[in-house]
Amino acid sequence: MDLYERHRITVDAGQEPERLDKFLQMRLSGVSRNKIQAAADTNCILVNDAAAKSSYKVKPGDTIVVMLPYPPHDEEVLPEEIPLDIVYEDDCLVVINKPAGLVVHPAVGNYTGTLLNGLLYYLNPNLGGQLAQPFLVHRIDKDTSGLMLVAKTEEAQTRLAKQFFDHTIERKYQALVWGNLDDDNGTIEGNLERHPVDRRIVHVTPDPERGKHAVTHWHVLERFGYVTLVECVLETGRTHQIRAHMKHIGHPLFNDAAYGGDAILKGTTFSKYKQFVENCFSLCPRQALHARVLGFVHPLTGETLHFEQDLPADMAALLAKWRAYSAASSRPE
Repeated sequence: MDLYERHRITVDAGQEPERLDKFLQMRLSGVSRNKIQAAADTNCILVNDAAAKSSYKVKPGDTIVVMLPYPPHDEEVLPEEIPLDIVYEDDCLVVINKPAGLVVHPAVGNYTGTLLNGLLYYLNPNLGGQLAQPFLVHRIDKDTSGLMLVAKTEEAQTRLAKQFFDHTIERKYQALVWGNLDDDNGTIEGNLERHPVDRRIVHVTPDPERGKHAVTHWHVLERFGYVTLVECVLETGRTHQIRAHMKHIGHPLFNDAAYGGDAILKGTTFSKYKQFVENCFSLCPRQALHARVLGFVHPLTGETLHFEQDLPADMAALLAKWRAYSAASSRPE
């Protein structure tokens, strides 16, 4: 999920001419002038529907729209020593291979033991003086594994967030889904909103005027008969997008409890097959989803960076088990 906050401000009739960055610093609580200037430099501040620089002098009646990356967290986040798999790091950013089961950000029920707690410790090993802060640009779900990008400065966060906002970030996921898809490629387009009954999940709304626009492209990597390995390419980055979109087309992710994938949805009625699937659930006790590819433009150097991360052990073992079952099932008697 990509994380932004948006502000819309109409300048009062009695406003004296004032620099845009100074005006916004007074109006946006907890947002630094550096962050505002970085937003202006990346065309994330519009005045009367046109990109504006920090030096623009606001005047009465101006309509200002500001897009900023992830808002500051209200609760105190404490550093904790948590093992992190750092794939790449420089002065601006960190690329992390997040394991399944690790929550990204403190929230109700998970105030400690999160990726953010671990990053605070990692960036401040001596825990002295002013703590260096990690800045989230996007999230991946607790039980999804794979590549995640975190900024180390406000300017880097804003520049990276703009790439997510413009859909220029390269993101590819691998997912094992229930069923044998009819085609080799496809695109799912459907606005997503919180489910009216179960607020923990999202669904494709039948009303095109509601929800958030979401597009997922997929293609088949490997077929196992009752389940299929697909690659999903995100055009947008909404909460639970792949999980909700694949359920919408009748192919929920394998062992995705929230979206109905933790039941035996395809296959035979034989007890031997049922035991096989139960063993698969035990082998990979979470939704079979992995953020495998991440590509973006470096916020400082302009260099294009590309990262790939192999499947973790649980998903690799799951695929090996289905591969063997599929091969055995297709052998002639």
